[in-house]
Amino acid sequence: MFAKLFQWHEFLTPKLIHVFFLLAIALVVLGGLAGIFNGLFVMFRYSFGGGLVTILFALIGTVIGIILARISAEMILVVFKINDTLGDIRDRGGRM
Repeated sequence: MFAKLFQWHEFLTPKLIHVFFLLAIALVVLGGLAGIFNGLFVMFRYSFGGGLVTILFALIGTVIGIILARISAEMILVVFKINDTLGDIRDRGGRM
């Protein structure tokens, strides 16, 4: 496995993108939970309406963050898929 790290026959990024996606999801969820707890603090300490709005924005931001993490991971994978497809087309091109 360690020897494959220094060979350039296949890309490492498509295998690692799933790990980075899960890390991004974890960070987005932690940020959303922090926003919710902040909203609860504001709700009980200062203003019910302000806390409710903060919680609502935290939930919306969490959903948007998860969607953007998925889109960015898919876009990176699409670039590698295009590279594989172009390689297949190049290899097949000589036999037409």
